[in-house]
This record gives sequence, structure tokens and C-alpha cells, in this order.
Amino acid sequence: MSALIQRLKHPVVRLLSVFTGPRIVYGWRNADGTWCEHTRVSTHSCIEGREKLVLQDHVFIGHFNRIDGSNGLLIEEGVQVTNYASILSHSSHQAVRVMGRRYANDPNPLGYVRKATRIGAYSFIGPHSVIAPGAQVGKGVIVQGYSFVSGAVPDFAIVASREHGRRAEVIGDTRELDRALLQRHPELHALYAHWAGKDHLRRALNGGAEASATQKGHA
Repeated sequence: MSALIQRLKHPVVRLLSVFTGPRIVYGWRNADGTWCEHTRVSTHSCIEGREKLVLQDHVFIGHFNRIDGSNGLLIEEGVQVTNYASILSHSSHQAVRVMGRRYANDPNPLGYVRKATRIGAYSFIGPHSVIAPGAQVGKGVIVQGYSFVSGAVPDFAIVASREHGRRAEVIGDTRELDRALLQRHPELHALYAHWAGKDHLRRALNGGAEASATQKGHA
């Protein structure tokens, strides 16, 4: 596929989708020219600040999301963003409140937040979630639907907001979720270790037994 066709593919399909409905488009070109053959992006997700947005390969972005790269957004390999999620790198609500009508014409509004955001490899962003500006979501994370995520989320965490509007908390570990399937299918071990690391593969396979042995070794 020529570079010109690659460049025109997404806007043309987006235009046609006005008549055909939402579509997933295969292939994504970042502002630096890197081509991600296996990345898929909906024609009906709002993409802002593309010049500072980096999508790695094998990313999936479904319908009706807001992806804000205006102040830096890295979405690493294999991330899945479902539907109706907002992943943000800026926030203006406080600036608008405190500045009122002056906000519209001020080049540097007080209270305006600009922070780069990152979503780690092979993480899953559930529907109706908000990833706040500056959030650093680790690899292998599950963000359950209707969650509000801010700050740092550790690798392999399962996070959820226990109450509507409250910051998401860690409620589990995806390595435990993956254990049974990995134990039944050893042919998957190398694929899992490739992105997660061999130590995390062992943790996924052995779980608490390995953790207990490590603690005894340090006793």
C-alpha cells in the first residue's frame, strides 16, 4: 500500500461511514511517519492532538471514544480501548470556573492542566471510563467499566471505582486471571513472556507459591 493511500485511508473511510455507520479501519500512521499495520481505529472515535499522539502496533480503539493527544499521549502495543472512554492529556474545567468569561481569550489560563498520559502494553480500558491527564497506567492492566483513573496504576493491576466518581482502586491482579489459561496452554508462554517478561510469566503460572518461596528466601 502506497504512502498516499495509507495517509488518505482513514479520512476517506470516515467520510463514507457517515452513510454506512461506524467502521473499524486497519492501519495507523503516527505523526513521525511510523506505520502500525495491525492497529485498528474506529471512524467514530474523536482523535485530538494527533501530532503528540503515539499509537503502537496492535492497538484497538473502538467506537465513540475521545482520545486526547494534545499534551502527549502514548498508547503502547496491544492496548484495547472499548467504547465511550475518554483518555485525556489536558483539563480545563477548573480554569473555566475560576476565570469565567476571561478564559476564552487567555493564552495561558490559570488552573489549566497539561500532562502527558501513558497506557501500558496489553492493557484494557473498559467502557465509559475516564483516564485523567497525567495518568500512568502500567502494562497488562484492566480498567473496569465506569472507572475514573488518575495517577499511577501498577503493572497487571485490575482497577475499578467502588463508588461513582471516586478514583479507581486496585482490586485484583491480571496474572491471577491469566493463570489457568497459561497453565493449560504452554504454547502461549513465549508469547506472554515477550511483552510481560519472564518473571511475570513465572508469577502468572505459580502465583502465591512463588511469592511465598521468595519471602522465605529473604527471611
